[in-house]
Amino acid sequence: MTNPFTFDFSNLRGDFFGGLTAGIVALPLALAFGAQTALGPMAGLYGAIAIAIIAALFGGTNTQVSGPTAPMTVVSSAIIANALVESGADTVQEALPIILATFFLAGLIEMLFGVIKLGRYIKYIPYPVVSGFMSGIGVIIIITQLFPALGYSVANDEALVASKMPHAEEVILEEIIREEEADGALKGIMNAAVIEETGRRFAEVSQEDIRARAVRLAGRSVGGTVGTLSSIDRPFSVPGGVNWLNVILALSTIAIIYGFKRITSIVPSSLVALIVMTLVAYFFMPGKVPIIGEVQEGLPPFYFDFFGEYFGSGMLFRILEFAFTLAALGAIDSLLTSVVADNITKTKHDPDQELIGQGLGNMAAAFIGGLPGAGATMRTVINVKSGGKTKISGMIAGFFLLLVLLGLSGIVSYIPNGVLAGILITVGIGIIDYKGFRHLRSVPKGDAVVMILVLLLTVFVGLLEAVAIGMVLAAVLFMKKTADTVEEGASSTSFSDFSREKPWADEGDLIERVGDRVFIKRLEGPLFFGFVSGFQAMMQKLPTVEVVIIRMGRVPYIDQSGLYAMEDAIMEMHSRGIAVVFTGMNEQVSDMMKRINLIPGLVPIEHTFASFAKARRWLGERLEEGNLATVSDDQRNQTPAIGKDIDEM
Repeated sequence: MTNPFTFDFSNLRGDFFGGLTAGIVALPLALAFGAQTALGPMAGLYGAIAIAIIAALFGGTNTQVSGPTAPMTVVSSAIIANALVESGADTVQEALPIILATFFLAGLIEMLFGVIKLGRYIKYIPYPVVSGFMSGIGVIIIITQLFPALGYSVANDEALVASKMPHAEEVILEEIIREEEADGALKGIMNAAVIEETGRRFAEVSQEDIRARAVRLAGRSVGGTVGTLSSIDRPFSVPGGVNWLNVILALSTIAIIYGFKRITSIVPSSLVALIVMTLVAYFFMPGKVPIIGEVQEGLPPFYFDFFGEYFGSGMLFRILEFAFTLAALGAIDSLLTSVVADNITKTKHDPDQELIGQGLGNMAAAFIGGLPGAGATMRTVINVKSGGKTKISGMIAGFFLLLVLLGLSGIVSYIPNGVLAGILITVGIGIIDYKGFRHLRSVPKGDAVVMILVLLLTVFVGLLEAVAIGMVLAAVLFMKKTADTVEEGASSTSFSDFSREKPWADEGDLIERVGDRVFIKRLEGPLFFGFVSGFQAMMQKLPTVEVVIIRMGRVPYIDQSGLYAMEDAIMEMHSRGIAVVFTGMNEQVSDMMKRINLIPGLVPIEHTFASFAKARRWLGERLEEGNLATVSDDQRNQTPAIGKDIDEM
């Protein structure tokens, strides 16, 4: 890792204004992202502060501004919801150790990605996968903000809450039984005394507690994309389900964000919308629209007790699973932003160093209960355009947010939920890849299928599953395209036909004497597992001749499947009395064939030539000696067992 404590002060003024502007843009987004999760808006602000400062200090992209982002927030929200369900916690505060343990481990894994130098492999993620994934994230944000924009509250949906009351009682009863097991009161068969004790404990549960649990269960049933879409009619079917003043706030927020950009871009339009609509709600709609409410003032608390979750919670596997998802997503999100920054500044980032910085930033955020994040594209671009050139700019953005936290945190409590929903809807609209959709009919069908499939999987199944399946499908399609290209480039011809295409000045009567006794096989492209079946079919169609010259000059690479396919083809030709001659093999292909003893096990070294011209001269010499027909016999007679004396890799 490079020394993070070296600073370039040559552009201090530009870095100050760049970081300040990026920090102003980050403020409403951080609050909105936090409000999207059960941790609340301040968690978004805490995360933005920690990640912006630490990631800029230790990262590898000079102009990167980091903090909670849309993709990371969507995953974080899912992690929080699952932690509540699987831990059986009644409140977010009870589940907080598991949540923060996941966030911290995600940062640690991301940092390790950088240590083992995985950052350089980001370039191998196909565009259709990235496009479908980011568009899916945008769709998720838009859908999940519909209810907050409408002002719909599950707590006010009495019919839905009432339907969840029996389930709430069942859940509470199960928790009581688990407590009895932990206390040692429940052993073996439940006798009358145990049943009586269980009933006594359940009788102590108040109706308010049962209703509160039913409200949480109802919230989960209408949460997420599937829950929202399946219950989209509920706000319009229950009394007071839609708060029209809240709708006006959300729509006005969206209008200001898009409209103010046409007036000026000096002041971030999202910040203008946040301030204006909050003031409107405070003075003209007091108590009539839902607001953020009471928040933590001053410096955030520090948490260290979450380390115990790695050893005693029994959820280590789930923590690892979610942490890896966050780490992988954070790495992709950050490095894609780094590439954007490089394109604007004409510089070159250090991807591995960037992952180390992002990982450390997310670890720091976990200690103060902040949301995890990544490199933020919009904030980074604004930083550069406002004069930022060094990592000082990213740190200034974080320090600005810290000053806001210390001085204005009390004001945050008055921000309406509808305003934050409006901001998030514009974020979701902004990250959808419209260019990719416009070109769906123009790009290869395979790429279009991958993009649409990843989008649907992202929205309706899961983020990690979407990326994994998209990567596998994209890889399979790429291999098919490569195999098809290799197969199309491969060709076979007799020696005499080849000579008419490629006349030689010194061929003499070689063509007339060899005629159709020698066949030439040209291969183009990598000989890998995707091409094996096509290669085997080609070789089986070869006519019965005395010698087959396989031209390998355009084969850049051969893998294990290709080696074994070549071995089978050679043995098949030997059984038909056909000798094999290689020309033009590069070092990798030659080395691999020698490692498994294909050379000289099946084809002697003297039958491999650096160029076709040398193979031609060898043919002439064998003809002069009159023993061309015995080449195949020579190869078969000297063939040792395949695999003998292999040079182990």
